[in-house]
Amino acid sequence: MRHFAPGETVVRRDVHRSGRVWSEHALRVVADTGEALLVACPPGAGTRWPTLYVEARAVGDRTVRTEAFDAMATGRWELTAAVWQETEVLLWKPPAEWFSVNAFYTEGGLRNWYVNFEHPTTRTEGGFDTLDLTVDLVVAPDLTSWQ
Repeated sequence: MRHFAPGETVVRRDVHRSGRVWSEHALRVVADTGEALLVACPPGAGTRWPTLYVEARAVGDRTVRTEAFDAMATGRWELTAAVWQETEVLLWKPPAEWFSVNAFYTEGGLRNWYVNFEHPTTRTEGGFDTLDLTVDLVVAPDLTSWQ
């Protein structure tokens, strides 16, 4: 298994069961151990998301976001270049687990913890592949509540 060097840019791809890429996200390696890959994402990092998902984020319309997930179920979507905004993310991904743990930061500090349920990773030459299962757990910064 290839290990990534600290400071290296890698791409996290969500790959649909059809083999099509659902999303791509540029990340910076903080550490890569046998136990987990730790990567960071600042505002301004490049992404490619389904066009409907980009539209939903732009207009704040959750019904359009639902349409994007409906498109994923059918296997028909187009990707659009986008830019990560608003938060800095630190992502911890154990390779064989069905989740990652993300810490979202704003100028005010830690906004929340975020457990993203996803497929175990498959390493690629330029990063890693997984698939977001669209089930998430959002946890308060002080770990006192969750939703």
